[in-house]
Formats: sequence, structure tokens, C-alpha cells
Amino acid sequence: MKNVKSLLALLLAVAMVASLFVGAASAESGLTYAEGTVLRMATGYNNAKTGLFFDAEVAGEGVTLADGVTYHSGDLKPTWVEVQNVLGITFEDKYQGNNTTKEFEYWKDRLAEVDMVSGTAVTLSEYGETGALVNIGEYLDQMPNFKAYLEANPIVRLSITGNTTTGAIYFSPYFDGVNDIERMPLMRVDWVQKLLDGEGEFTADACGNTAEPVYEPYMPTEGVVEIDVVNAEGTAVETISKNYDAAGNIVALMNEAGSMSGVDAVNMLRTYIDVAYDGYYGTNRSDLFVGQNAAWDADELVALLRCVVSNAQTLNGTDTIQGLFTREDNNNQRRIDMFRFAGVLFGVRGLESRQDYLYVGEDGLLHDARQEEATYEALENMNAMVEEGLISKAFVDMSEESTKTYLQNDLGFMHYDYNQTQTVYNATVLDEGEKYMAVMVPVACWYDGTDEDGVFMRFTESWRSVKTDGWGISKAGVGDDTNKLNAALALIDYAYSDKGMILMSYGPDAFIKTNEDGSYVTFNFNGKEMPVIADATYAELWEKASGNYTNYARQYLGSTLSFAKSQAFEYQCTQEVGKEGAGHISTAIGLGTIKHPELAVTENPWYTSVPTVLPTTRVENDMVNSYSELKTKFSSSKDGENVLVDLIASGYNDEMYDAEDAVAVVSEDWGGMQYLNIKQDAWDRLLEYYAAIG
Repeated sequence: MKNVKSLLALLLAVAMVASLFVGAASAESGLTYAEGTVLRMATGYNNAKTGLFFDAEVAGEGVTLADGVTYHSGDLKPTWVEVQNVLGITFEDKYQGNNTTKEFEYWKDRLAEVDMVSGTAVTLSEYGETGALVNIGEYLDQMPNFKAYLEANPIVRLSITGNTTTGAIYFSPYFDGVNDIERMPLMRVDWVQKLLDGEGEFTADACGNTAEPVYEPYMPTEGVVEIDVVNAEGTAVETISKNYDAAGNIVALMNEAGSMSGVDAVNMLRTYIDVAYDGYYGTNRSDLFVGQNAAWDADELVALLRCVVSNAQTLNGTDTIQGLFTREDNNNQRRIDMFRFAGVLFGVRGLESRQDYLYVGEDGLLHDARQEEATYEALENMNAMVEEGLISKAFVDMSEESTKTYLQNDLGFMHYDYNQTQTVYNATVLDEGEKYMAVMVPVACWYDGTDEDGVFMRFTESWRSVKTDGWGISKAGVGDDTNKLNAALALIDYAYSDKGMILMSYGPDAFIKTNEDGSYVTFNFNGKEMPVIADATYAELWEKASGNYTNYARQYLGSTLSFAKSQAFEYQCTQEVGKEGAGHISTAIGLGTIKHPELAVTENPWYTSVPTVLPTTRVENDMVNSYSELKTKFSSSKDGENVLVDLIASGYNDEMYDAEDAVAVVSEDWGGMQYLNIKQDAWDRLLEYYAAIG
């Protein structure tokens, strides 16, 4: 009897412990599982350094972080230690250290060996439709945090819906910030000021000559164009004029003059600014490009680039300056930023799409930028800049040079990229008086359907929404194990709780500044109180990642690898120059002088952000995948090939003689028309689904 009582007591104790754990789990997510449930994670961001676990390169012989803990290779990063502690889940590392495309490619035939896996949103939805991944949508009632997030953000729900009949969701979405601008033009502001500002004529002890002109005017050569700008104080909107009747078009003027000295080019641009804007910018002509009240366009940029590259002696004391460049000129993943910038410069939609190259036209139909003549005309303009030497030689020949090399050695003028990660160079490689800053989005002619001749305005398609990758749950991996399934679902749900979203952006509380009562010290960010990072975290960010928030968070904290990343942490780490430029752009967006896609189904469909995933069927997916050229020849992967990049660097080839030929090749020979028909059918179904659930 004594043994029986002891056994009963033991069983009761075990049951009590289990019930305590189950209660804690279900209170948060409505899901129950055994404590210590193991999840095999084939998940990470882009390489071995940005996984859930420390790799040898980051950890070395041991790395001590601001939480006072020393971590070694193979240890979980702090964010994921906290997830284990909160949810009672044990993580096993299966990540191969690849980008999302290659990671899923590695596991797609071995999904029984993993429980959660990284992949692109499109691929995860495609495989979900084959039955390979768990339909998360079936469990939303047990995932209160995730469900509430989707209900509050209906366009997000549309972006991750993989099947409009079932409402299936096959991946947890990733947001690198949401409803905010993503990429921005960045310039060496001090160089623009040195060339354009001041009384009298520009002079120089030595200069080069501009190249023989190739680029032709994009903006009008006569008439008057009125542009809304934010005033210099950043308090209101005012309308200014580009008077081509009075000043002419600066590119046309330069082209007529032919090759000229750098000094003459600068003085021609100065005179043009004074006359075209009727003295609006005064002696601070640089504000046309770098001010809060900037109103520059593609032609004015080309004129400025001609001035910059022909005045290297004045600007950097050498014979050469690279005008436009990309962050890594030998990395296709970064080189495609050049055609993204072309879209902003020349009013072309689809080049920064959330899915492939698609956008919604004013007609409500989907369009593919690869099948639009305007795309190839913009690329011709960019190639003309190449021929004039206004785009970096390294971009053309794909050398090993990088932004850091250019900025550190005063060799590069401008590129199109993320503000925080690039303006950090103001603190790490630039000298006092040198300034690399985000500048206003350019004016271009956009065909939004409100005027058949187009509208001269500023618009950016680089707008944060659901990113193009996420994490899925392997159906073969979790199998019939309810513990594994519920643990994976609970992880996703927790990541969308208030506490989970802070953890996935900031890391654990040890990295956040707190008050004496343990509450967070906060600041107002976009109308919401958000935590302030700890002083030790800020110091460590600079010590270990040279101020690059994203690298620090992913490599050391293990945060921002997936789910919802707030920009609040990143904003605090932005260098002061970075805050200045981003502040100008933010003010312009707030006052409506920079327009952008909306994360909603808008009255004018041209402003509707295309969803990251469209709900195509298995048969449709097979057909889309059969159009291999559309993937292989328009790749965004590091080692991939991209025709649009090649056309900028080298011009047209035997296959594509001009813009009309390029459209025909893509549409007819490479399956573009069939692809677009499939995507259009899926978009129609999604709109019907939206109407039904709305």
C-alpha cells in the first residue's frame, strides 16, 4: 500500500507540473504541448552567421554580450534562449546557413527531418498547396495573437493567403518594418554643396571634361511643370515651378554644348537652377537635390553627375569619381538596386514589387514590368549613363569593390539603398565635414490614371509590407506529433504578441533600458511608445557591428530573423546624419508630397500594393515554374543572372534589339503572357475572397 501511495503521489506531482506548464502555454496561445518539446529548426535569415545559433565566425572562442553572458559556437542566441524559457520549447539546429531559396531547396525532399523551415513566400505557398506544409489558417482560433494581427491588418492576410477557397496560410510572414519607406537615394551632400552653393561663378584649379553626351532628356524641354514640395522649414507644402521656357532643359543645353570642362558644366547647372526655379533656392542651390524642399529629377541628376565626375580634383583630389554605384558591384542581389533606382527615376512601376515584377494598374489589372516598354526605355537611359561614365566601372565589370571602399576613399558619389546601414559610414569611414545622406525621392512622370499625359510627382514603390520570405511548418516533420505541431504554432503566435514582437526586434529585456520598477524606458516612435535600448547595447552595437543595427541584431541577438520587426530599434541606432535625411523624407511622406502604394485595396487600384503571394493552384504553379526563363533570367539571388541589370551595364544584345523586341521576347518566347494570365486569375480570386471576408 505504501508503494502504491508513493506511486500515486509521484503521478500527482508529475500531473501538477504538466498542468502548470500546459496552463502557461494555453493562456498565451490556446495550444498545449509537453514541456521540452523539440523543434528541429531549418530556419535563419541569409547565411550561417544569421541563424538561431551562434556560428564559429561570430562567437569565436566565446563572445560576452551586454547581458553579461558568454556565448560559444553552437549556443542559442539570446532571443531564442528567451523563447525557450517562455514557451518551454527546445530548439535543435538544422539550419544549413543558406538564403531562403537555397535553404528550402536543400530540405524540400527531406522535410521529414525538420519541423520548421525557411523559404520564399511563393515557394512555401506552392509547396503548401501540395500538402507538404501545415495550413496555419486552420489553427487561427487557437492563435489569438496572430489572428488579431491579421484582423487588424487585412492586406497582410491577403498577402499570405495561399488558397482562396480554403483561406489557407502556409507560412508565418516576415516584416522588416511595415507601412514605411524602404530604400532611399543617398548622396555625398558635401560635394553637392561644394559644387553648387555660393555667390559668383564656380572656379577650380584643375578639372576634367565631361564625356561626349549620350543621355537624352527625359523631362520636358519647354513649358512649365509645377511641383509640390515641403517648405525649407519642414512645416507645410508649397508649389514651385520648373520653368523650361525660361531656362531650357539642362540636359538639352549640355548636349548642345558637347563635351566641356567640369567648371563650365557646374556653372551651366548653377545658371539653370537660378533661372528654372526663379531664384527659389538662392545661393543654396544644393537644396534642389539635398534639401527638405528638394525637387530634383532624372535630367537634373544626370547634369549633376556630369559635374561630379568631371570635378574629381576639386572633390577628392584624384582623377576619378564613380557617380552611381551599388553596395556590392559583384553581387547580383545588390546590383538589382540599379534598376530599382531606374524605376524611381523614370516613373516605372513593378521594379520594386513585393512579388516578382507585378503591379496593379489604374485599370485594376495586374501588369508585369518585364513586359512593359517603359521598363526597357528606362534601362536605355541608364545604359546611356554608363556610356558617359556616370555609373561605376565596377558595376559594369563586376569587380570586388564595395560601398565601403568607395566611401572610405572618397571615390563614390551616390547609390540607392537602406538608410540606416549606409549612413552609418558617416561615423566609421567619413572624415569631419564629409556627409553621406539620404535625399528626397526624385520627381518623375507617373501614369496613375488621373491624367492621360501622366502626373509629375514623387512616388516610391519601395514600401514596406510582407517580405518575400518566411517560415513554414513541415507536415512530414511534425507528423502526427501534436506536441510538435502545437509548439510550432505557439511559437508563431507568441512572436505576434506584444511581448513577442518586442523580443523579436530588440532581443531579451537585458538589452533594453528599464526604470527602477522594471518597466521599459520608452520613446514615441510613429505615434506609439516603444522601448529604448540599454546604453550597453548601444555601445556593443558599435563595438561589434560598427553601428549596423541589422547585422548586430541578426548575428548576436538572434532577433529580426523573421516575424514582425519594428523599426524603433533601428531608428535609435541610426547615425545623426541618417536621421536627418530620413526625417526629411518622413516629413514629405506625412505631408503627402511623396506618394506610395497602400497596404489596402484602394479606390484607385494603381495605389494598391500587390500582395507578396497570390493564391495560385498546384496546376498553375507547375505552369509558372515551367516558364524557366522568367526565373533564371530575372533572378535576384546573389549569384544569379538578371537581364535588366545586364541591359543597364551592356545595352541591348542579339536577342533584344530595342524595347519593343525585349517585350516580345519576354511575353512570347519566355512565357510572359501565360504567366501574367495565371497571376491575373489568382488576383481576381483574391479580390473575390477579400469581398467575401470584408
